[in-house]
Amino acid sequence: MGPVKASPEAQLRLLELADLDTELGRLEHRRQSLPEKAELARLTARSAEIGDAIVAADTALSDLDREQSRAERDVDQVRARIDKDRQRLDAGQVSSARELESLQSEVGSLLRRQSDLEEIVLDLMEKRESIQGNRDTLAAERDAVAAETAAVTGRRDAALQEITEQQGKAGDQRAGVASGVPAELLSLYDKLRDAHGGIGAAALRAGRCQGCHLSLNTVDLNAIRQSPPDEVLRCEECRRILVRTPESGL
Repeated sequence: MGPVKASPEAQLRLLELADLDTELGRLEHRRQSLPEKAELARLTARSAEIGDAIVAADTALSDLDREQSRAERDVDQVRARIDKDRQRLDAGQVSSARELESLQSEVGSLLRRQSDLEEIVLDLMEKRESIQGNRDTLAAERDAVAAETAAVTGRRDAALQEITEQQGKAGDQRAGVASGVPAELLSLYDKLRDAHGGIGAAALRAGRCQGCHLSLNTVDLNAIRQSPPDEVLRCEECRRILVRTPESGL
């Protein structure tokens, strides 16, 4: 296939396309790198951590409740045994000195056992109070994170809607400009755009390619001066389409 030919006007349209493609690229980069996305990821991770911590706290509270119930039942059983023994003592039902001594010793042992069990109950109650307090703090943070997530989601959605609208406008403008570019030239431009980071054409200004920002040497500039206006030129360095403008310095 021979060199691509296109009118200077058609070539200048490539610069409009390049500007619009740059804008579309900027908008897409903004879409992908919205700070709200990172913030939502952080909030989602924190929400999951809080949820796990609340489940662990609920499990611990449930275990403590069972332990406390068992300890309180043990206390009740010991108290009942003490009351029964005391009733026997108070009723004078024990006549043997040895049996009386044994019963009194048993009461003393049961009282110590009651004291130990009550200490266990108090310790379990303190642990439960601490864990419940921590759970309440976690629940409050969970609610705060949920509220913040809703606020950040709203900001993200508003930003995405704005970006979408801007992309739509830029896309419509691009379609209008592209419709005025010959198919062969547009195909070459799109191919080079894919190969060169979204920029397929660049202006020649003051003897410098605006794509790679390198100045052309005298030989290349002379060759450009001698080229027909409808010849589609390429930068020798970056290989993008090089568009001549009134500011090219030729």
